[in-house]
Amino acid sequence: MTGYGVGIGWRPEIAGFVAGLPGLRFAEVVAESVHAHGELPDGLAELRERGVAVVPHGVKLSLGGAEPVEPARVSHLAAVASRLGAPLVSEHIAYVRAGGVEAGHLLPIPRSREAVDAVVANVRRTQAELPVPIALEPIAAIFDWPDDELDEGAFLTEILQRTDALLLLDVANVYANAVNRGTDPVELLDRIPLERVAYVHVAGGAEHEGIYHDTHTDAVPQPVLDLVAELCARHRPPALMLERDGDYPAADALRQELDAIAKASGYPTVT
Repeated sequence: MTGYGVGIGWRPEIAGFVAGLPGLRFAEVVAESVHAHGELPDGLAELRERGVAVVPHGVKLSLGGAEPVEPARVSHLAAVASRLGAPLVSEHIAYVRAGGVEAGHLLPIPRSREAVDAVVANVRRTQAELPVPIALEPIAAIFDWPDDELDEGAFLTEILQRTDALLLLDVANVYANAVNRGTDPVELLDRIPLERVAYVHVAGGAEHEGIYHDTHTDAVPQPVLDLVAELCARHRPPALMLERDGDYPAADALRQELDAIAKASGYPTVT
């Protein structure tokens, strides 16, 4: 992907707002919310007709699980990518099920060499079925496993190198993890291959009892916007995306968040 600028996650609740953004060239949709066959939701179909690039974002492959990815889920992701004419797809470095039990949430995996091997195997299985490249997103976590063998930078770099995958960098996740670990979020930017960044998530969060939660329902805080600027000063990504998943504010507030991301990144506003 090249030069898409600032985008937003398409959700049914804000489909009208998203469709009305005059400068929009990039959006993302949760892959599991799109049927592999049949008509696309009206708002999503309209974006495609306008030539807006729409990326399917998977949440249920469980790439970090010890078990192989389920073929049906991979086939669905591939079919949605083809339906949308997507330039790529994305998924998380996380697990969501084990032993047939669904967690209903993205869970962190140990930063161990065994975990790296499991992620690499599942990513390769997925890549074999996909018509487009895949970008991998490291998640926000409120704890680290005690048997970690690698730091975050080394862990991500090895996975990306061994799979030749792209990176979906969520700067809100980077900020959340740094706050919860007591580290400097900027340091990670200097440890990972930024040239592999396909696009960037920007989201809000909230601190509760000393723990920062990546909520996607709060406004983007200034430290996350500052991290966007730090990233773009090093290597400006092809696209940055406002990620909201509930408690949607008024249209003016959403426009202000998009404008703030544009200002921090140096891209034109889409509003």
